[in-house]
Amino acid sequence: MTQPTDIRGERLHTARSLAASGVPVLPLRAGKVPFGNCRRCAKNACGGRPNMKTPGPCTCPHPCHGWAAATTDPHVINSPTWERAWREAAAVAYHPGGADLTVVDLDNPAAITWARASLPATRTVRTTRGEHWLYQGAMQSTNAVRPGVDIKSTMAYARWLGPGTGAMTALPDVVRALTVRESAPARPVAVTVPALVGGGACPHRTPTYLDRGIAMAEQHITEASCAVHATVYRAFLAVLSTHGRCGCLTEAHIARLFTAAQAKGESARHCTDAWTNALTKLGLSHG
Repeated sequence: MTQPTDIRGERLHTARSLAASGVPVLPLRAGKVPFGNCRRCAKNACGGRPNMKTPGPCTCPHPCHGWAAATTDPHVINSPTWERAWREAAAVAYHPGGADLTVVDLDNPAAITWARASLPATRTVRTTRGEHWLYQGAMQSTNAVRPGVDIKSTMAYARWLGPGTGAMTALPDVVRALTVRESAPARPVAVTVPALVGGGACPHRTPTYLDRGIAMAEQHITEASCAVHATVYRAFLAVLSTHGRCGCLTEAHIARLFTAAQAKGESARHCTDAWTNALTKLGLSHG
């Protein structure tokens, strides 16, 4: 449904003002879903999904959907494609991480009560059901860090609901720590790998060779800025392809990989599934 001219103009004015101050913006459809910036990306058909942390396989001149569509470029914001989007837009959204911000999204009164008791005071914005607490500094976005609490920063978008009230506080460690799951690390799956065909000898000349491989896999997982699921799987696959057939991998080695993955927000089930899939891919699975 086309918006009245005054509402559409107000949203476009808000987007232009935010962009001019360095905040990347994008229009949202009803249901808080992004538009696509081109026909191929309409309704995220090219691979993006609502709330998506990874853009799809679009080859357009500029990112076309989800958080990746957020921009400060006035040529994009005022383009004919976006002009059509603003006519239908239900809200203005922004990419917090792109503006060096983190939003703690508190979705209900219980979450607000927890935040007031647990987090440093900062700028607060009222939402339909709760509050956004804004901190200066960017971090990894993670949903459901606790009941009613999401973290929106890098590779995520949030609705713009006004500048809020109160002085903004620098992003504290207590907020960063929320993305590290409080549950105990997943117990690594028990792995019994077959010996090399023909009873070949172990190729690891020293324990350092294996330790270096584990450390490199941990680093790849830790440094992943997007596509964390795929990165974890590829890291597990690389370790198993090199070290999976001679029996040198121990539960301690596997626990290090699982711990690194969980620190990036992976669940115990995701870790176990990725490990099992890597075993199957290499023909090391017994099931």
